[in-house]
Amino acid sequence: MSANFEAKKQIVEDIKNKIQNSGSVVFVKFSGLTVAEDTELRREFRKNNVEYKVLKNTLIKRAFNDLGITDFDDDLNGPTSVAFGADETGASKVIINAVKKYENKVAVKSAYVEGGKVDEKGVKELAAMPSKEELIAKMLGSLQAPIANFVGVLSAMPRSLVIALNAIAEKKAQ
Repeated sequence: MSANFEAKKQIVEDIKNKIQNSGSVVFVKFSGLTVAEDTELRREFRKNNVEYKVLKNTLIKRAFNDLGITDFDDDLNGPTSVAFGADETGASKVIINAVKKYENKVAVKSAYVEGGKVDEKGVKELAAMPSKEELIAKMLGSLQAPIANFVGVLSAMPRSLVIALNAIAEKKAQ
């Protein structure tokens, strides 16, 4: 076996690990980006904890096929980059913003999220959704609100009692 073949096998294994450890994998068609635009896009991906790579379609297909997933064979043609997101929505948000910003230079092909294929429309919907952390924060805020209101009511009672006692004491003093 050649060293090149072994190197490609290692790359396929790395891609498989990234697929399995990512919340989402988004396939992006790109063409005509300037170096400055590409640098800015990569910076945005890093800020959002997304790994962005340009990989050979055949190696990506091999990795997915090794995992028993053949849904993306048709999407993996032409210039393709891959965004491996730590969560389900982060990569989609960055890519949809890039599609808006760099019209006709960046386009969504499809995505792999929670064991299934998501088309371009689904990626747009994912981008509109809040992340898990945001949803958890909202839920905790909703759970905390009744308790905070109850504490406010309980603390208002002694305050009202103190105000009433002060008013009685002032009347007696007169």
